[in-house]
Amino acid sequence: MNITSDWTRQIESGKQPSQADLINHLNIIHQKNAGFTENIASNCRDKYGNNSYDLLLNTLDKKKHFDILDIACGSGFLLDLCHKRFGDKLQLTGIDMSYEELELARLKLSKTNTIFHQSMAQNLKFLTDNSFDVILCHWALTLMDPVVPVFDIAKKILRKNGVFAAIIDGDVKTSPDYLNIHNIIYKYVQEEYPNYGSIELGDSRVRNKSDLNELAEKVFFNSKVTITNHLLYFNDYPKSLATEVAGFFYASFVLSNRSHKDMLIELEEYFSARSNGGISCFTMPINRLLVINN
Repeated sequence: MNITSDWTRQIESGKQPSQADLINHLNIIHQKNAGFTENIASNCRDKYGNNSYDLLLNTLDKKKHFDILDIACGSGFLLDLCHKRFGDKLQLTGIDMSYEELELARLKLSKTNTIFHQSMAQNLKFLTDNSFDVILCHWALTLMDPVVPVFDIAKKILRKNGVFAAIIDGDVKTSPDYLNIHNIIYKYVQEEYPNYGSIELGDSRVRNKSDLNELAEKVFFNSKVTITNHLLYFNDYPKSLATEVAGFFYASFVLSNRSHKDMLIELEEYFSARSNGGISCFTMPINRLLVINN
């Protein structure tokens, strides 16, 4: 905890962080906490049993999709699931800016022919045009700024009728419980960084369904763009749930140790007050962006 970066220093001074500040901040978090999103993301499931990774994997067609790119692949969790579900028939490629995350990914997929590149998602000119059947992005578009160049590059490297699928933050209004959790965490963060929240990580338009749809349709013109809402649920004991949920919010990483402990106590109390048989539930709203490239 208590991560400080160029980004937090700009937030503290009330200034608008630059793209370089954002990159510095994200790199520090992932350097010290590589793979931190996987546990809660894999355990949060919708009423049909799908987690956010499944919602991306379900867009793949084993009869016509063979070249798969994962943008911001992190520790390779999604790529590993692709290999386990579809085997060596797929040519997998992973892109991430974090050296530490990629080291985990290379180890995880060491027995496969997966190709990895350390790069920003906005700088993929080294990839060949029309070379991928599917481009996946799990919960990273929200952090990218600028995001339009990512769409531009995806459009270029996707084949005709190729799929671009991404998981992003959903509308917090669809889940009052999620909004309550968000407000508890941000209450502590804003005591230390009053401007946190008014200035967020990434491009805020990605968090708005209407704005995101407009952005995607502008770049992927004449393509089919669909954004669907999903609610995911995670059941666990209050103390474990508080720790897992807090660790999923990037905001929690900037807290001092004392504030982080106080936040966890309040989160545990919140979940305990709503437990049933000692088990509580966390609800997470997400959106899935799905583009069929023309």
